[in-house]
Amino acid sequence: MAESHAHPTAGAVRNIALVGHAHSGKTTLTEELLALAGATRNAGSIEKGNTVSDFTDQEKRAGHSLDVAVCHLEHDGARINLLDTPGYPDFVGKTLAVLPAVETVAVVINAQQGIEFVTEQLMAAAADRKLCRLIVVNKIDESEADTEQVLAQIRATFGRECLPLNLPARGGDMVADCFFEPAEVDPDFSSVETAHTEITDQVVELDDELMELYLEQGENISLDQLHDPFERALRRGHLIPVCFTSGKTRAGLRQLLRVFSQLMPNPFEGNPLEIRRGDGGERFKTNPADESGHFVGHVFKVTVDPYVGRLAGFRVHQGEIRPGDQVFVGERRKGVKIAHLYQLQGHETREVPSAGPGDICAISKAEGIEFNDILHTSHDEDNLAMSRRSIPEPMHALALTLAQRGQEKKLSDGLHKLATEDPSLAIEHDPQTNETIIKGMGELHLRLALERLREEYGLEVETHAPKVPYRETVTRPAEGHCRHKKQTGGAGQFGEVFLKVEPLERGSGFEFVDKTVGGSIPGQFIPAVEKGVRQILGQGAVTGNPIQDIRVVVYDGKHHPVDSKEIAFVTAGKKAFLDAVNKASPIVLEPIAKIEITLPNRFVGDISGHLAGIRGRIASNDATPDGKTRITAQVPVAELEDFQATLKSLTGGEGVFTLQLDHYASAPAQVQKSLAEEFRPALDA
Repeated sequence: MAESHAHPTAGAVRNIALVGHAHSGKTTLTEELLALAGATRNAGSIEKGNTVSDFTDQEKRAGHSLDVAVCHLEHDGARINLLDTPGYPDFVGKTLAVLPAVETVAVVINAQQGIEFVTEQLMAAAADRKLCRLIVVNKIDESEADTEQVLAQIRATFGRECLPLNLPARGGDMVADCFFEPAEVDPDFSSVETAHTEITDQVVELDDELMELYLEQGENISLDQLHDPFERALRRGHLIPVCFTSGKTRAGLRQLLRVFSQLMPNPFEGNPLEIRRGDGGERFKTNPADESGHFVGHVFKVTVDPYVGRLAGFRVHQGEIRPGDQVFVGERRKGVKIAHLYQLQGHETREVPSAGPGDICAISKAEGIEFNDILHTSHDEDNLAMSRRSIPEPMHALALTLAQRGQEKKLSDGLHKLATEDPSLAIEHDPQTNETIIKGMGELHLRLALERLREEYGLEVETHAPKVPYRETVTRPAEGHCRHKKQTGGAGQFGEVFLKVEPLERGSGFEFVDKTVGGSIPGQFIPAVEKGVRQILGQGAVTGNPIQDIRVVVYDGKHHPVDSKEIAFVTAGKKAFLDAVNKASPIVLEPIAKIEITLPNRFVGDISGHLAGIRGRIASNDATPDGKTRITAQVPVAELEDFQATLKSLTGGEGVFTLQLDHYASAPAQVQKSLAEEFRPALDA
């Protein structure tokens, strides 16, 4: 179990995320690989609750991963960093958050179940990020496993570029190598020669010179000759290797380690990460080969450890970092001194003297460092930013009420800690209803978050459905005016504002335009007018919901040399804006969610009928290779409060769904009328 304390060169590093649907066996695979490589003395088991990956009390009780665990091992001269990720749909946000830390995504599929919902979601996410993909078909020794059918399903779903590097043999008790040292044992289906030829043909297609040697001269192609075109094929998605394994019997695991160390890309060989200068600016190209260059790292995980404190896990993309170095976070001018640098093995931390390109490490006492931050050692990199595009917006929400008053600060601290550790968990405060709202990826996600609040903070909360996030907008241009004049004995208040409002396209947000001329409203008071407008923008004009997709143009006004002051123009701006909005045929917009439901075919009629009854519009109804149906629909969020329970009831627990905000659309007339009757805007300055 000896490990090198010096960081490896980038060429020796392999960063691999093990992803896949729940119960595909990722954690067991991780345990066996760690033990096989000598990184641990013995493989832990989920049943005994002693695995490296699932170390929290919640995970031990649940019997599956709830968070990402970082592990490492060394094999055949390579430092392999493994990220064991959760597989339940409710926790997919945590999995997606760590993809920028790796070059390779190993998608683990349960040979008994075949392709499941999360499998497809993560394959698509990996392709979107241009990560190299490897498919691991696990649990091949189980009696219900039909490995030939699973491979056919994989190729039908993900393409003919999915080709096996080995094949199951002797009923899944072992595997037949089809690539490194083609085995003499007969596989359970196909043949070693056929598989070897298919994968060689696929690889040499990207190298004209090698193809000529292979086809015209009939020369055998060595592993060394295949290496570079193999890497190119992985980067381009021209090849997705498939490996068969059993975490329980270790069938195929030695070869999987060899695949990791010899075939998967190092930081030089993977596709470059999408870091940009500024918001949407030019791509910043990291240089893993230059250890003497400026350090650049990306924070992909933040945890609050009861012993170590706030711990930030990051991937080094360029340069070298050591304890004692000062790093900058984003555009902040003040640096953070690195006191300790850690290598992670599950919950265990081991101090290391340095980290270089490709390394995955952590720093403690990382106050002020958040998920997705870019760390760097030079102000030349102040404006670097990483896209958050892969993290789905949480749509399942609960409003929280403390069972015991006086614990508001404790609740705020607890919720902030949870949101710090989980990029797919959002905490909001609704000023209109004074509700604290927690949003997550599903019922299980929220239930476990509230369980942590109770266990770690001693907080008992009551929950109820939050207010639906309606919005307001206008449908035609209109003008508004307010002359605010107030005498209070001494100096008075005076401000007059003329403005007009115009509707914008859905999703455009808000625009404020100053078109005053001749000093009709002095320049120092224009921000006060905008401030008044924004106050109404936030609280709403007709139903108490924020206004969006609107342009406000201030074109005229009057002022007084003595009585005009900021408060007067704030008030005038508010009332002029209200006047214009009420003349502009305002409407209420309701949020429409895109919902994807995967369920057995026999329940399609029941679910389709239910969707029709809750104003849902079905966009597609597609058969999946595993004999199920995927329904894609658009449904008003207001109608989805009990959908999880309804789906479970109608499908006997066999249906799963995902939800994300799609757009806003005009709400039904009765909804608009009801909301308007309950609201009266506050106009006091």
